[in-house]
Amino acid sequence: MISTKEVMIPTKEEIYQALCERHTSEIQEKLAAGRVAIAGLGGLGSTVAVALARAGVGHLHLIDFDKVDISNLNRQQYRARDIGREKTEALTEILLDINPYLEIISDTVKITPENAKGLFAGEEIVCEAFDRPEEKAMLTDIFFEEMYPEKILVAASGMAGYGSSNLIHTRKVTKHFYLCGDETNGLEGGFSLIAPRVGVCAAHEANMILRILVGELEP
Repeated sequence: MISTKEVMIPTKEEIYQALCERHTSEIQEKLAAGRVAIAGLGGLGSTVAVALARAGVGHLHLIDFDKVDISNLNRQQYRARDIGREKTEALTEILLDINPYLEIISDTVKITPENAKGLFAGEEIVCEAFDRPEEKAMLTDIFFEEMYPEKILVAASGMAGYGSSNLIHTRKVTKHFYLCGDETNGLEGGFSLIAPRVGVCAAHEANMILRILVGELEP
């Protein structure tokens, strides 16, 4: 039986103070000021978004053109009742259940070389969270060749299959480019995507984003 008892939502200040107690007010101020765009809201992107929301990152920009499908439920953060909804809409609801005071911008649009520059104009960090290798390559190429060389891209490569979680790592490619994954096992190899390994890679992306926001960069 579902309880009808009224749920008491914490105030914005109560949530902020709880986060400060968890990782100090100095760190929380940096996280709250952070602006992160997430390109793709599948197994990687939805998991990254949830992790950043729970950590107290203040501003998230969600970008995806797709709707939730029953096949997404094996590895993505959506619920059965979200099937048929736009991912941007469903994930916004999920994140606001975690932190009602989170600032969220969403764009239900397919990212292309033509619209990418405008989409990412307001964020200092972009998280690439596509499933398909051709989309990953597209965003990486245009990000540095045509867009914002001063912004930071955190991307993923290789998280499919049942391989060891210990093979997933974070590698600093350049000053503005970090790559997470095993860099081997992708969809192009015929491997399937399952929640645990995708989640490990997403956690690497989320953790690297948090480190960038607080100024703890890879050497």
